[in-house]
Amino acid sequence: MFAADAACQKYLADCHWPDGFMCPRCRYRSSYEIVKARRWQCTRCRYQVSLTAGTILHNTKTPLTVWFWAAYLMTTDKRGVSALLLERQLGVRRYETAWMLLHKLRQAMVNVARERLHGEVEVDEAWIGGAQAGLRGSRQLRGRKAALIVVAVEKRGRATGRARMAVIPDFRSGTLIAFLRQNVAPGSLVYTDALNSFAGLEEAGFRHVSRIQPTRAELHRGAKSAVPLSFAPRWSHSQLIMSTRFKKAMSRRRLGW
Repeated sequence: MFAADAACQKYLADCHWPDGFMCPRCRYRSSYEIVKARRWQCTRCRYQVSLTAGTILHNTKTPLTVWFWAAYLMTTDKRGVSALLLERQLGVRRYETAWMLLHKLRQAMVNVARERLHGEVEVDEAWIGGAQAGLRGSRQLRGRKAALIVVAVEKRGRATGRARMAVIPDFRSGTLIAFLRQNVAPGSLVYTDALNSFAGLEEAGFRHVSRIQPTRAELHRGAKSAVPLSFAPRWSHSQLIMSTRFKKAMSRRRLGW
């Protein structure tokens, strides 16, 4: 069905206009297709409509056949498809291209009206982008090249449940509480570290437990984690998600996609 870009464009047009083309400017129903530009042009007012505008395909230089193959492989393999496997199967030249395809397809599959996290939730912030010389402490924002993120992880028994992440501009209380109000249901039990910015969680409608987590060296020496959601001596739920391997694999550019 989708052996060529023209067939893919025809499918996108049918999805965009299930009842036939209608010009968004003059409401005229007659048009012709500009295949190479991936656009349709109204025969009355000459207004051009892009088939990919407003979608994850916007301004893509990758052939639509590759996009369609990626969507097919991703949605038919119940084990999930890695970017490395997708790179090999699609024959794309760069790993980054395969990673971008997967990331955007996953982004499109997110349900905007999804249920917020609830129950017991662990929240923490971290820098994504690796260590940087010349900075004074982890709270310094000026001159920092890494991206600051906040993550909330739901507890499901002894396992990690759903997670929510966001890139944030600063450590301020308003920024962190706004993220929690958007992603965590009111009344949930929220575990955090002793950062002062989390002090207003009770007033925001959450049950709040603040703990001072031992350092990694202290955990190696046998100290117990202060966060009750931890299911292993060294790791809490949020620490697992924000592990060193994850941080090294990400960058500010990729987080923005």
